This record gives sequence, structure tokens and C-alpha cells, in this order.
Amino acid sequence: MSIVVPFLVFLLIGAFAAYHRLRLPVWVALTAVALVGCWLLGANPVATVVAGVLLALVAVPLLLPQIRLPFITAPLLGFYSKILPPLSETERVALEAGTVGFEGELFSGKPEWQVLLDQPAPTLTAEEQAFLDGPCEELCAMTNDWDITHVRADLPPEVWQFIKDNRFFGMIVPKEYGGLGFTALANHKVIQKLASISSVVSSTVGVPNSLGPAELLMHYGTDEQKDHYLPRLADGREVPCFALTGPWAGSDATSIPDFGIVCMGDWNGANVVGVKLTFDKRYITLAPVATLIGMAFRMYDPDGILGEQRDIGISLALLPRDTAGVDIGRRHFPLNSPFQNGPIHGREVFIPLSQLIGGEAYAGKGWQMLVECLSIGRSITLPSTASGGSKLAAVVTGAYARIRKQFGLSIGRFEGVQEALARIAGNAYTISALAEASAAAVTRGELPAVPSTISKYHCTELGRQVCQDAMDIHGGKGIILGPKNYLGRAWQASPIAITVEGANIMTRSLMIFGQGAILCHPWVLKEMKAATLEDEEQRLGEFDRNLFGHIGFAISNAVRALWFGLTAARFGTAPGDSYTRRYYRKLNRYSAALALCADTSMLLLGGKLKFKESLSGRLGDVLSQLYIASALLKRYEDQGRPEADQPLLAWSILNAVHKIEVALSGALRNFPVRPVGWLLWALIFPFGRRATPPGDRLGHRAASLLMSPNEARDRLAEGVFTTPTANNPAGRINSYLQAVILAEPVERKFLKALKGSHIEALAFTEQLDEGVREGWISTDERKQLETLREMTVDAISVDDFDTEELRSAGYRSEQEDSRAVA
Repeated sequence: MSIVVPFLVFLLIGAFAAYHRLRLPVWVALTAVALVGCWLLGANPVATVVAGVLLALVAVPLLLPQIRLPFITAPLLGFYSKILPPLSETERVALEAGTVGFEGELFSGKPEWQVLLDQPAPTLTAEEQAFLDGPCEELCAMTNDWDITHVRADLPPEVWQFIKDNRFFGMIVPKEYGGLGFTALANHKVIQKLASISSVVSSTVGVPNSLGPAELLMHYGTDEQKDHYLPRLADGREVPCFALTGPWAGSDATSIPDFGIVCMGDWNGANVVGVKLTFDKRYITLAPVATLIGMAFRMYDPDGILGEQRDIGISLALLPRDTAGVDIGRRHFPLNSPFQNGPIHGREVFIPLSQLIGGEAYAGKGWQMLVECLSIGRSITLPSTASGGSKLAAVVTGAYARIRKQFGLSIGRFEGVQEALARIAGNAYTISALAEASAAAVTRGELPAVPSTISKYHCTELGRQVCQDAMDIHGGKGIILGPKNYLGRAWQASPIAITVEGANIMTRSLMIFGQGAILCHPWVLKEMKAATLEDEEQRLGEFDRNLFGHIGFAISNAVRALWFGLTAARFGTAPGDSYTRRYYRKLNRYSAALALCADTSMLLLGGKLKFKESLSGRLGDVLSQLYIASALLKRYEDQGRPEADQPLLAWSILNAVHKIEVALSGALRNFPVRPVGWLLWALIFPFGRRATPPGDRLGHRAASLLMSPNEARDRLAEGVFTTPTANNPAGRINSYLQAVILAEPVERKFLKALKGSHIEALAFTEQLDEGVREGWISTDERKQLETLREMTVDAISVDDFDTEELRSAGYRSEQEDSRAVA
């Protein structure tokens, strides 16, 4: 036994040092002291000496730079330089444009949770809250979604004017230019509230406050451009759109065929240097009503007017609508959600260089400008829209499930319905936390490249799931369109959010892990930059420092992944209280697993990893769910750890953890190098997968929160339009919940008495009359049941139409013409 002890000590101290990420000299010193102790305590001398020799063989070359640099680092640098995939200029710009927030900790394998918890809780200013309670509430009350989507296919004139008068288009424009100067958080809250009543209104307001002329001008515009355009954009004199997407390149700015040729031309009576543009754009939101067009194109200077460079690159310009040659086509019709959207065409449209955003100095820098601003826009509009729709669907579906009865029971009592209600509750809670987290990041001044893609992808996907479950529970109420339907348009519109600003199927497989693996990794980007340094000595020194930091990082994550797998992450320091500490520990485990899998994938696959989209997508799922779970825990902490929210938090965290294990399992079972996949499985899942989806008991608790008034339900409903106005049937149904619950005991008493009686009355009012005469119910209770019946009728009623009402205006016109000819 004494022969084994020195080697066991060697391994255990190495594992301890790796787990805690101790520096190499500390590990060497601890191991040396332990081996001396083994010798003194009677361990086998030969085994102790052999263990010491092993320690020396590892430590001496690594600790002495005169040995390490020429004999270890230099050969590895040569090998690394050969396998390093070349970064294109567009990839380099994309990587350098964003900032890294807490997602970097999740990629570290050992998250510093205090970094997350120390972030200030997101709060609105008094002015921003007043805007939400005032103009935003008024706009919601004015909105009739059926009139917008079916009758007009547009906002009413008074709504357009109200939006302009109250500077909804200028929320992000600084006050010195006449805008509201709101934070990204306030922008999120406004879009969330508007989306709860109409996705057409929310998109109309959202686009000018997202990626577009105003944001680009704020960051890059010349003083003259800012002074002229920003006040006009803020007060609605200019309605903006941004033309990026085209039929041949989608939203990939690096591949757009639209071009501009530098030349001389006439502008306002003068002959000036400018650009002659030819473009073909489609899917451009607000294009049909826009007066100012932001345009992305590739700029060329074949005659060398500006210098020697012929292909100047992606550039951005501002085109007034009345510019000669600009042709704004007819409208697109996106899935019965008729927000203003359409194509824009132009051939040899001349503009001066002063119309380039940022002027001539920013010619060719359009890709950088887009990447930096796109992460901000993607963080707000689409996640906020999903949050508003999902939160409203959650509380209203809960109320509907309590009001609607089948077989004498509220349908929310059936276990099948409860499963769907639990998903709605958990997913709405998740979307709300994730959307607010990404908005808060922008408010703190970050450019959240990776979180923005995570937020856009998962909020819209979960939003679609919420809408699907709500539609299933509502049944016929959900599928019959009309003024009383508050789900049908949301269901039709859900694929739109999933498609725009980068289709989700591509966002998942290419962007989330593709960006995260390099941008969030603590060592990879540093190694890549070190390997490209020109000074040889500096190159070797920087690469050496980062390489061995990376090696220690990888060893640590392998040890941590195995330890957490063996112990089911039940041990280790973690923040939180007695309820949440287990969740932090679970995330520590999967952070180490992600870092290990990412390092292994990049080492073995190198540049080929970008083509392994299934693997990239699954590892992206792990990163996403880690970020989502972090956002959930941050929300719970910021709100004071409310005990009432624990079923929602638990359901959401367990759902995220289960998805992490499913994604890791898929990645490892399909790992391109099979033996490596088996080894990773043994390290990460030594006892197999153990995470399961949220159970039925927890699902019942989450579902029950939606079907009765409580503080958790109220928090979930915060920030959406639930005022029971004539144009808000969802708000009316939600407002009935308290009265319905109070009437239920009276209803049960009455129905029980009626069932055991000999009364022959069939009409409800006559049965109530008999109930009062027989003494089953009082006069006040009769009124209560009549009110209950009225509320139930309003909740379950659907609309009907004459056939002629449903026919299009074009069809009616043809019929009238035919009759006139006859």
C-alpha cells in the first residue's frame, strides 16, 4: 500500500490545484512538501523518489523560461500558426465590435457570481415611468388591433399622429436633439407594453428606436447630420427605415450586391463628388411610409477619385425619399400582421458624399457600424415584443382556464391543461427575465454581441411556444378571428420575429457558439492575437503566457467537470440562499463542462468547427441556457427573493438544466472524433445523465399561480396592458378573475342543489328564479351568478361575419364591375 501513496498524493494535490486554479509554482511546492511528508511517514522510498522525479520532469521545463520558450512554446507556436484559421476582415470586425459581460464568466468554467450579483438592479427613472404610465398607456387604450390588422391594414391617422406628437420615434434620441433620451431599459419597457396590445404598433415604434438612421447617426453621424436629422426623427417629421436586406444576400451585409460608384454629379444645383447607387432591397420595415432611408451598399471608386483604393467596402448612406431614382414599391403582407413593410429599388441614384453616414471619413466602415449597432437593436425590439406578448398570454390564459368550464370543472383543473399552463408560466417568466437582462446590459453601456443573439433567438422561440400552448388551451376561442380574439394575430405573427434580424435556424447553428467560443473564451482570442504579432520576441512571449494559461484552464475544467459529475454538484462554494444555492452549483458544473467541450472541439477541429453546425448549435444551446439561468437568478435576487416566485424560478431553472444535458448529450454522442466523445462523456456524465424536466407537482404549482390572484402573478403581469377597455378583450377577461373565484362557492352550491331537485326549468334565468324561491341562494347571490354568467359569456364568445364582410375590397369591386357591365 505504501507504494501507491506517493503517486496518489501526487494526483490528489494536482487535482486540488487544478480545481482551485492554483499557479504552477504553488502546485510544485505543495506536491514537493507532500512527497517529503510521505518519505518521513514511511511511504515506500523508491515510489516516493519516482514520484519526485515525475514532479521534476514536469516542473523544471515549465518553470524555466530558457527551456520552455525554445523547446516547448516555439514548436507549439509554429504548429498553432499552421492550423489557425485565417480571420477575414469581416470576421475580425465582428469579433472586436462587441463587448463581453457576464457571459464571459459562464465560459470560464468557474463563474464569479458576484460579478453578476453586483450589477445594479434595472430601474426606470421617474420620467421614464411617467411616460409608461401616461402616453404609453394612452396609446395602448387607443389601439384597436382588429381595426389595424383587418379593416385598415394600417394604424389609424390619429394613432400615427399621437406616436409622433409624443416622440415615440425619438425615445433613444438625446434630449439635446429633441428626443426623449431614454435608456435601453425604458425602450424595452415601452416596446413590451405596446406588444401586449398590438405587434403592429410595437414594431412601428420599435424599428426607429432599433437599428436605423437615428442610432447610426448618434454613434457615427457628423455634427451637421445630427443637427439636421435627429430633431426631425425625434418629432416624427422624418419617418425612418433602414434598407439592408435584399433578395440575393438576405441580411448578410458582407455579400450584398447593391453598389455605389464614386463619381461627379449634380446635387442641389452644384456639381459635387458623390456616389451613384444601384440597389434592390426587400422586407424593409416602414419603407412604404418612410421619408428617410438608411441604405447599406458596397462602395467602389474605379476612377480613383478618392484615392488608390478601388473597392472601398460596405458603406452606409441617407437617402431622402424624394431623391431622384428612388422607387419605393408596393407593400409586402407579412402573415396578416400588416405593419408597414415593403421593397425599395433604385438605379443610378446620385447622392453627395455628405449623405454618407459619418461623411467621407466613414466610407467603407459600414460593416463595423452595423455590427456594433445591430447587437444593441437585437437586444431590445424582438425580445421585448416576445416578452410583452408572452406575459399577457400567461395571465389571460390562466384567467380563461379558470373561467372556462367543461364537465363541471374549470379546464385549468385538467392535468393536460395544467402541463400547458406550466409551460406558459415558466416560459413567460424566462422570456421576461432574459429580455430585461439584455436591455439592462445595453443600459450599462455594453455592446452585448453574444447575449443579443441568445436573447433574440430564445425569446422568440419561447414566445412561439407560449403562443402555441395558449392557442391550445383557448381552443375555438383562439382560432376564430375577430375583435374578440386576442391570440390569433399573435399566433400568425410569431414566425415573423423568428425570421427577421437573422433567421433563428442560422442564429443558433452559426452565431451563438461561433461568436461565443472566441469572444467569450478567456484565452482563445488572446492566443490568436499573439500569434499574429510581428515582433518575434513579443510574439513568442505573449503566446507563451496565453498558451500555458489556456493549458492550465483546460486541465482545471476537466478536473472540475469530473468532480461535479461525481458529486452531482452538491458541494462547493456558491452564492444565494438555502433555496437557490443548489442552482448556482449546477451552473458551476455545466460551465466547466461547456469550457471543456469548447476547448476540445477547437483543438481537434480547428477551422473546421465553423462547418460543424450541429455541434456548434448544441454547444450554443449550452451557453444559452447557462445565460438564461443566470438571468433568472439575477431577476430573483433583484426582486428581493420573493418566496411566491419560487415555483416559477424552479420550473424555469430545471427546464434550462434539462436542456443543457440534452444538448451536451447530443454533442458528445455525435462528436466527430468518437473516442474523444466517449472520454468527454466519462468526464462529464460519469454516472450518466441525471437531469429531468420539471415534474408534475412543480408544474401544478406553477400553473396554479396563473389561475388565482397572487403577488407572483402580479409581478409576471407587470409592464403589460391589462386595462379592461372596450378594445382590450384580454384585459377584460383578466379583470374577471377575482369575481369569478368569489362566485365559485355560490355556483357549486347552486348546481348541487339544482342537480338534486325536481325543478323542470331549463333556462338559466328561470333556474335562478327557482333557486331564490327554494332558498338555495339569496337575492345577492343570484346577482353574483348572473354577473358570473355575463363574464363567462364575454370570455368564451367569438365573432361571426356576413360572407360579404370577409371578401376583399378587390373582389367586391370586380363583382360590382361585372354587374355594371351586365
